[in-house]
Amino acid sequence: MIYLDYQATTPLAPEAREAMLPWLGGPDTLGCANPHSPHRPGRAAAAAVAVARDQVAALLPAGGRVIFTSGATEALNLAIAGTAATRIAVSAIEHAAVLDTARVYDAGLTILPVDGRGLVDPAAVPDGEIGLVSVMQVNNEIGTVQPVAELAARAHEAGALFLCDAVQGYGKMTAPADADLIAISAHKIYGPKGIGALWVRDGVALAPLIHGGGQEQGLRSGTLSPALCAGFGAAAVVAREEMAADAAHVETLWTAARGVLSRWTVNGCEQARWRGNLNVRRDGLDVARLMSDLRGLAFSAGSACASGSGRTSHVLKALGLDEKQAKSSIRLGFGRYSTLREIEDACAMIDEAAAAQGV
Repeated sequence: MIYLDYQATTPLAPEAREAMLPWLGGPDTLGCANPHSPHRPGRAAAAAVAVARDQVAALLPAGGRVIFTSGATEALNLAIAGTAATRIAVSAIEHAAVLDTARVYDAGLTILPVDGRGLVDPAAVPDGEIGLVSVMQVNNEIGTVQPVAELAARAHEAGALFLCDAVQGYGKMTAPADADLIAISAHKIYGPKGIGALWVRDGVALAPLIHGGGQEQGLRSGTLSPALCAGFGAAAVVAREEMAADAAHVETLWTAARGVLSRWTVNGCEQARWRGNLNVRRDGLDVARLMSDLRGLAFSAGSACASGSGRTSHVLKALGLDEKQAKSSIRLGFGRYSTLREIEDACAMIDEAAAAQGV
């Protein structure tokens, strides 16, 4: 099996796995301790969480705090609900965790359009009563990198806070320095599933989303998992150390993939893009048949979060693609553990299978 779905989730880094093992809590260890307990094992678990928090924060701007959550979806919900903004503006290609949550709190949600390259114009952010602007750093379906510095500046000029879903960018590129709130997830940077975080700039007031014991700095109730925190922290350390090497590696893989799939059209901007994401189309392609014919490859027909819904990708529609074009698109994701031979072989198989369909 060749794995080509890095946008949906990344393989667990060996370093992250090793960091988690002492905290998985077998019967012969004290790794089971609750990090919110005052006894010695509890304090040891709390120390592990504190170390992980610092490791995760090292890839984020100074002047803020990291709130651990169950994942980026919860982090985004906390950010949107916690600001109590009643007027919200989001890009047309945001993840459902932003779009659907924002609609709960603002029925008249302002949608910021993208151009045919999948990029938002900062000038589209309106003046007026907008209290929160949310635009992702790297799109999960097409990989385009947004001008987040300019968007944050425009949001602040309009009197709004700026929230950035940095799930696909965190650990791969510099975090958006001027954002007020940043949502991230461990399993997109070779860490474990089930944990993410919300970075909150100092001075930004939030109300809690989940009530109870207030264990996580008063903003999130519930017992933290030292194992998940440790895995997240270790993955962040490796990401920081390998950021340049990882970027160079996916650049090589992208170039190889584009060479093999030269007949295919790229969806989204080819320049302002994370090179580990290749979203391409062949007009007339039957993607369901392609996936059935290539069961030795794991790739996506779009966002994994919407797979099986039968809905046309809202991201591809926002680029101006019609339904047939959108449904003839596939997403290939690769990263640190992908090899050049795998990418060349997989792309050749995809191209040959598409040719067998006569497209």
